[in-house]
Amino acid sequence: MKTRSLGLTNIQITPLLMGTWQAGKRMWVGIEDEESIKAIRAAFEAGITTVDTAEVYGEGHSEQIVAKALSDVRDRVVYASKVFANHLKYDLVIEACDRSLKNLNTDYIDLYQIHWPSGSFNTENVPIEETMSALNKLKEQGKIRAIGVSNFSGDQLAEASQYGRIESLQPPYSLFWRQVETDAMPYCIENNISLLAYSPLAQGLLTGKFGKDHKFAEGDHRAKNKLFNGENYQRAQNAIAQLRPIAERHHCILAQLSLAWLIAQPQTNAIVGARHAEQASDNAKATEVVLSPEEIQEIDKIGRQVTDYLDNNPVMWDF
Repeated sequence: MKTRSLGLTNIQITPLLMGTWQAGKRMWVGIEDEESIKAIRAAFEAGITTVDTAEVYGEGHSEQIVAKALSDVRDRVVYASKVFANHLKYDLVIEACDRSLKNLNTDYIDLYQIHWPSGSFNTENVPIEETMSALNKLKEQGKIRAIGVSNFSGDQLAEASQYGRIESLQPPYSLFWRQVETDAMPYCIENNISLLAYSPLAQGLLTGKFGKDHKFAEGDHRAKNKLFNGENYQRAQNAIAQLRPIAERHHCILAQLSLAWLIAQPQTNAIVGARHAEQASDNAKATEVVLSPEEIQEIDKIGRQVTDYLDNNPVMWDF
């Protein structure tokens, strides 16, 4: 799989990243460690050599699963992890990074990201200058190679950039969720900041596998996803029906088509999770789907049938 530079660094990432929120188990149902390990390994074998995790995914469990899957090929993979909003004071950032290094069984993390802005989820407000100071220190020490942020607005990204080089922004971004395009994306393009899109399949909605009356099992956080509720869900079903003929034209599945559209956007890469090895292998084939400029426009128009009705709140869930 052809790689791309992360921001202005010499770190080479794949346009598809293996997402491992589900490997942490918390807020998911029906996840088995052995299956998660096989899925991460299958992604690697299919050419996806960049993996994204976070300390909050199962309180370190996801990071430990990543280590079990990839420690023997550590020199051939790129690890991205995140510090949560409750650990943004200077000393807590350092401690969180050390825990993640231990969980990941490595002596460096390629990309270390602020998971949510300070104050999110009723956490203490910490000046971004303090958090960035800790991240810059970790970079000097060689414990991390690059700094990124996640769920930051364009204004928050610009403020953080005053205190150190930010190489990536991780926003929710898919054909059905596109607020970043009018907020932070122009700043990212201007400053060579990579976009690492999470929920690139709108949490599975863009696979087309959910019927019009689907109900999630108790404990599945997707039940609170705005796209899976009310008129948003019906509009999404109509859009999916229009996407199917384009996928058939390319002899690919809907998920591959949606990912191909996303990684064709400026500076955009997609973090895509998988429960099973087969899913991971299928996802990787999205890089083989080549869309014409006309098809990219056609898909864009279909997606807007969903996104034009959403508000400007960038958070996908009604938690």
